[in-house]
Amino acid sequence: MKREIMLLCGASALFAAGCLVGRNDDQVGNEALARSAPRAQDSLPRGRTAAPIIDGVYPASYFPNTEILGADEMRITALGTGMPNQTRAAVSISYLVELGNGDKFIFDAGSGMLANLFSLRPDFSKIDKVFASHLHVDHVGDFMALHIASWLSGRYTPIHVYGPTGATPELGIKAFVNAMQKGYAWDINTRTGALPDAGGQIEVHEFPFMQENVIVYRLNGVTIRSWPAIHSLDGAVSYSLEWNGLKYVFGGDTYPNKWYMKYAAGADVASHECFLPPKALAEYFGWDLSQATYVSTRIHSEPAAFGKVMSTLKPRMAVGYHSVLSPENTAAIMDGVRATYDGPLTLCRDLMVINVTKEDIVVRMAVVDEYVLPPDVTDAYKKAPRSDDKSPSAKVLAGKWKGYTPPPMPKKPGN
Repeated sequence: MKREIMLLCGASALFAAGCLVGRNDDQVGNEALARSAPRAQDSLPRGRTAAPIIDGVYPASYFPNTEILGADEMRITALGTGMPNQTRAAVSISYLVELGNGDKFIFDAGSGMLANLFSLRPDFSKIDKVFASHLHVDHVGDFMALHIASWLSGRYTPIHVYGPTGATPELGIKAFVNAMQKGYAWDINTRTGALPDAGGQIEVHEFPFMQENVIVYRLNGVTIRSWPAIHSLDGAVSYSLEWNGLKYVFGGDTYPNKWYMKYAAGADVASHECFLPPKALAEYFGWDLSQATYVSTRIHSEPAAFGKVMSTLKPRMAVGYHSVLSPENTAAIMDGVRATYDGPLTLCRDLMVINVTKEDIVVRMAVVDEYVLPPDVTDAYKKAPRSDDKSPSAKVLAGKWKGYTPPPMPKKPGN
C-alpha cells in the first residue's frame, strides 16, 4: 500500500534527537552497501556510520549521514526555498537530489544555499553537477561560493554547470560563468596549487532555452531534460530528472505554461513555485496592490495557479516553494492552494527532505548542527595533481615584519 506523507511547512518540525535507523553497526552498513553496488560509498564524516532503512520505516527526522540510501531510492533535500531577500530560515532557491546509484545533482544555487548544503556534510567529491533554471541571483547567487567551497572540501575534478542560452549571448549561462571566473580570478589563482588543479575548472554546458523536452544530461542511467519556462525574460527553463522508474520535476520560476503541463506529466515529485498571493506579497514588500498583483500573477505563479497546475498533473507529491512561510503567509498560501487542489502537498521549507521510492514518499525535516566541520576528504583528493604554491611578489614579501619568525615547515609526505 502506497504511503504518502503530507507535510505543511507551517507546522513545527518533528525532532527525534538521537534516533538512528535500524541496527547501527558496521556489518549491517557494509552489507547494505554491497547490495546497492555498483554505487560507490560516500566518504562519511568521522564518527558517523550509515545504516539501512528497515522495512520502509523511517525516523521522524533525517539525521545526515546516518541512513544508507536504498539502491532504488531518491532523496530530495531543499537547500533553499525562499526569496532574494533571504532570511536565516529561508535562503534562496536550491535543491539537492541524491540517487541510490551514488549520483548527486544540484538544481539552482541561490544565495545562501551553501550553508545548508554544508550542514549536511556531503561527500563533496560528488558535488560536481549544477543545473541552473535561470540567472536571477536567488537561483545562481551562490554558484561561485559553491564552486570554491566544494573545491576546498573534497572535489578534485571540474564542476559542471548546465544552463540555458538567453535572448542574446551575454544573457546565457556561458556569459554568466565567464564573468564569474573573471570576477573571481584572484581567488581562483591563489588557491590553484594548494588545491587540486582540476578542481578549479568549470565546464559549462549551454543549451537553447526554447528546446522542448530535449536531453541535456544522460549518464549512469540518469536522464535530465529541459523545456522553456515563462519568467521575466527569455532564458528560463524547467527540468525533469528520470532514473530507475522515478521522475522528479524542478520547475524553477515560471508562470503556468503548456510545456510544464506536457512534460511534467507522470512525475512522482513535481515541484513548481507557489508564490505569495497578491495581498500577502504587497504587505511583505510594502508594494501597492497593482505591482504585487503583476509580480504574483504574471511573473510568478500564485497559490491558486499552483493548485490548478497540480490538479491537472496529479503527481504523487506536489511541492510548492519560493515564499517565506511565516504563519500568516502560510495560511494565505494554503487557502489559495486548497481552493484549487486537494491532493498530496508539501509546502517546502529549507532542509526539508523527501525520500522517494516506487512504494512510498516520505517527507521529513533534517536535523543539523549549527556549526559543523567539512567531511573528511578522499585519498583521491589528497593525491590529485597540484601545481606550484603561489606567493606574493618580492616587493611585497620584503615587507615582512622582522619581529616574527614562523615555525619550520614540516616535510611533505613521501619526502
